[in-house]
Amino acid sequence: MHTENRQLASTQKIKPPLVVILGPTAVGKTQVSIQVAGSLSAEIVSADSRLLYTGMDIGTAKPSPQERLMVPHHLIDVSTPDQVWSLAQYQVAAIEVINSIHQRNRLPVLVGGTGQYIHALTQGWEIPPAVPNPSLRQALEHWLAQIGSLALHQRLAVMDPEAAATIDPSNTRRTIRALEVIFTTGQLFSAQKKRNAPPFAILQLGIMRPRGELYQRVDQRIEQMIQAGFVNEVQQLHDRGYSPDLPTMSAIGYGEMSSYLSGACSLDDAVTQMKRRTRVFIRRQANWFKFHDPAIHWITANHAPAAQAEQYISQWLNMRSHSFGTLS
Repeated sequence: MHTENRQLASTQKIKPPLVVILGPTAVGKTQVSIQVAGSLSAEIVSADSRLLYTGMDIGTAKPSPQERLMVPHHLIDVSTPDQVWSLAQYQVAAIEVINSIHQRNRLPVLVGGTGQYIHALTQGWEIPPAVPNPSLRQALEHWLAQIGSLALHQRLAVMDPEAAATIDPSNTRRTIRALEVIFTTGQLFSAQKKRNAPPFAILQLGIMRPRGELYQRVDQRIEQMIQAGFVNEVQQLHDRGYSPDLPTMSAIGYGEMSSYLSGACSLDDAVTQMKRRTRVFIRRQANWFKFHDPAIHWITANHAPAAQAEQYISQWLNMRSHSFGTLS
């Protein structure tokens, strides 16, 4: 009887599985995840902050409609560019989606390169609620208008270097949010996130390529975006009333194309700056996804990465003695 009770208690403590496929921009996560999900009867949950927004397709390298028909995708096209999601909103929505996938006896695969999103889920972040302070927000926005985004980010770097290292200087919304927290609480923004045990058993797989190869792929991807009509995509967003001043419209590529469309620079200059910003972003992603992190199993993209990932996942699931659909 006691043995049965112990076995029951042990069973009740088993957490449902969550596979994470992460890595820098242009490393090939989309292709790997679609192959893996198709083979393992899984569903993909996006962990890319830019894929949330409708109409932002080419510049975000969003999975195509055909790819999304091959495998169920979640948290793509769930908002408009003028309705910016917070990290807390994403975390709540992602957990709900992951739980719903488990209820269908399928495997959720979290895929993306937004470090905050992935860490919030895999590390069980307890995100502090944003306390509205309109006067402080207005003062910070006035400060931004006076000194510019780079200088404001440099102020954050002086006060909280760890937070600044993970925030793109062009992402003024996050820079202001970090400063708001520091001024309101008197504590570092980087120290605000309490951690709880995540509600899932997690396997993290990182896709890697040599940095030089990544840069070449980025340059090729951006040229392909231009050929695919990226300039027209940004013009259509403007025509639909989405201001270039919106945080979403300052994202890599969208800000540069907006400058070109306004006559502030040439198309060649916009493309060059887009490539430069993407390379900086890749280096910043390395602050989130570290090669020496023992929680991440790294896979080389040049050696059948989907097959490697499937092997890791199958072995992990078998070891956990889980029975999820065709994964039993």
